[in-house]
Amino acid sequence: MHDSFPETPTFVTHLECGMERDHYAADQLHGLSQAGKPLLVKYDLNQIALSVSQADLASRPANLWRYREFLPVRKSENIVSLGEIQTPLIPAPNLQGGKGSIWIKDEGRLPTGSFKARGLCMAVSMAKELGVTKVAMPTNGNAGSALAAYGTRAGMKSYIFCPEDTPEINVREIAAQGAQVWRVNGLINDCGKIVAQGKESVGWFDFSTLKEPYRIEGKKTMGLELADQMGWQVPDVIFYPTGGGTGLIGMWKAFNELKEIGWLTGKLPRMVAVQASGCAPMVKAYDEGKEHADLWENAHTVAAGIRVPVAVGDFLILRAVRESQGFATAVDDAQITAALDEVSRQEGFLMCPEGAATYAAYKQELISGRISPDESAVLFNCASGLKYELPPADQSIDITQPIDFSLFT
Repeated sequence: MHDSFPETPTFVTHLECGMERDHYAADQLHGLSQAGKPLLVKYDLNQIALSVSQADLASRPANLWRYREFLPVRKSENIVSLGEIQTPLIPAPNLQGGKGSIWIKDEGRLPTGSFKARGLCMAVSMAKELGVTKVAMPTNGNAGSALAAYGTRAGMKSYIFCPEDTPEINVREIAAQGAQVWRVNGLINDCGKIVAQGKESVGWFDFSTLKEPYRIEGKKTMGLELADQMGWQVPDVIFYPTGGGTGLIGMWKAFNELKEIGWLTGKLPRMVAVQASGCAPMVKAYDEGKEHADLWENAHTVAAGIRVPVAVGDFLILRAVRESQGFATAVDDAQITAALDEVSRQEGFLMCPEGAATYAAYKQELISGRISPDESAVLFNCASGLKYELPPADQSIDITQPIDFSLFT
């Protein structure tokens, strides 16, 4: 028995290509399917329903691993954990909205300060279970930080490549946590090409978004946890900052699994993919009715985490949005910056730029009419705002001079 995680039954049956639906054996190392598409983990949901109840979960510690039956790790000894707490769901009554409730799901409380910890703790745990010792990934920052931490925790060698304008704090964090990191004079898709090209010669396993099956399962816990926190209810709409889209895909998978076992009834949330107008391939594909998104040229935005010009799981993102009766929308950098400032000053809550994009989108879609003032909404803040450059605060007091207390109004 693992010191922290008792053994529980596991229910993975196989993996399935997200596009072609052909099957792949569980308990073997896989990247993409033969069609070059993401693999999805499939479970015996009937057996899960018979083996665990909502009351069972409520009796367990409030962390990511309380949902073990819904997750792929077979043996507790392979769990690689840094303390993945249940993140708070914070009401935001002072934000501009209607009669419906607004909550912020604050993923910045997780290890390494972002929701990337969910996906990477699961992917690294499964890599450990399947014998992987070297891993590599492209990153805009937070995913690399998470892989560095969990890879080091698991005793793996991690090789991480990031665009040259990746926030300095992320690059230093990656290096400080034991990974080898390089800046690349390109975007994240260019970094991904380096990872793909080095697989054969270096022997690393490609941890790029959706190029292994298990980050989705880690991100899926956002959906499980949200439903759990809301008493096995769900909000009307979820605004999610979307780059590679693993979290949106994972949450939609979670909600459908919970519905199939009868833990959720009625309508599932409408999923809204939020992008920046300077990099909005999913919005363009959604608006054009396409199943796949074209490469976005000259991508740029202050929200670096959603600056993903091309996503291998594009069709899964668009499928989740359409099946849920949601939509994809883009906001510009000025809106993102204004939203970040408004939430900070109205709620005392410091969002990251990607999280702030969700509030900017919420306000925009209230005006457009795609969101009703009566609908409840959850905004995902995907990382701590402390990981990003903040506006200067340069007021000072000279104690050698008389203090003008009329300044303090």
